[in-house]
Amino acid sequence: MPKTRAQKADIVTKLADKARRMKSVVFTSIGGYTMEDADKMRAQGRKEGVEFVVAKKTLLMRALKDAGLDIPAATFDGSILTAFGMQDEIAPAKLVAALSKDRDAIKIVGGLMEGKTVDAAYVKALAKIPTRLELYAKLVGSINNPVSGFVRVLNAIATKDEKPAAQAPVAA
Repeated sequence: MPKTRAQKADIVTKLADKARRMKSVVFTSIGGYTMEDADKMRAQGRKEGVEFVVAKKTLLMRALKDAGLDIPAATFDGSILTAFGMQDEIAPAKLVAALSKDRDAIKIVGGLMEGKTVDAAYVKALAKIPTRLELYAKLVGSINNPVSGFVRVLNAIATKDEKPAAQAPVAA
C-alpha cells in the first residue's frame, strides 16, 4: 500500500531531525541481508548510539536537503541503509563494515562526516580506527607504563638486597 503525503512528510521530518543531530552518517547499498542480520545490527547499534533507517532515496534526499546537507543523488544505487551515528563518529562505519565484511551484497556507498560528503574508501578507513574506549585504554596504559616500570625497578633492587649470598653447588 502506497504511503500518503502526510506519512511521507512525517518520514522526511524524522530523517531531517536525525540528520541535524548526527555526528556521522554511513550510506550502504543493501540487497542480501536477512531480518536476523537487521535485528542483530539494530541491537548492536542501540548499544553504540547508532540508528539504522531504510527509506526511499527521494525521501532521504529531501530530508538531507532540509537538514542543510546536499548530496548528489547519483551517489546512491539500489536500496540504501542509512546508519546515523548519534554519539560516536566512528561507530556507524565500524558496524556497517563488520556487516559488509561477511556479505558481498552489502556495499558501503559513502557517508557524511562533519557535514561533508565522504566516499566509501574514507568510511572503510574510519572503520579501521580503534574505538574511543580502546584509545582511552591505550592512553591510560602509556601514562601508567613509566610508573609501573619504576615500581618494577624498585622491587628488583629490594629483592636483590634481601637475597642471601649464593651457596656453592653441591658436587655429586
